[in-house]
Amino acid sequence: MINLEECEGKEDNELVRLSLKNQEYFYCIISRYEKMIGHYIQRISSLSKEDVEDILQEVFISVYKNLNDFDNGLKFSSWIYRIAHNKTISAWRKKKSRPQSILKNEDTELFDFIASSEDILGDLEKKHSAQELHLILETLDEKYKEVLILNLGYLKKTDGYGGDVDK
Repeated sequence: MINLEECEGKEDNELVRLSLKNQEYFYCIISRYEKMIGHYIQRISSLSKEDVEDILQEVFISVYKNLNDFDNGLKFSSWIYRIAHNKTISAWRKKKSRPQSILKNEDTELFDFIASSEDILGDLEKKHSAQELHLILETLDEKYKEVLILNLGYLKKTDGYGGDVDK
């Protein structure tokens, strides 16, 4: 294992050259840039610490895989920051494309009620007449109304106002 003292005083391009000959020198690059790149990722993304660490790991993996392609005529710090920038933007896009679940406090009660195995229709019919039930359903957002109707089988059994379809 390379001692960090061996890294001191060496230029980035020299560390790249040494890392290509002996992979243990890559530890010098990681230790030199880990904090700075981590702060940069945090600053441009406002992601959680865990997400920043994941991106940071991807950055160093990418740097290691592409070390042979690094042009020594360029500045290494600019190259690694560009990789960090691209990885951060890519992670942000992936996260943005995933569906986000946002439940308000009042929605969680409805969700718990719907998810329970109780006889929801029976409980509601005991509290309200069929017509009141229909009026209540009409006031709900479409996504909640659909879930309730499908869960209860309400429209299959009634005409929408509590009357049997067969009558």
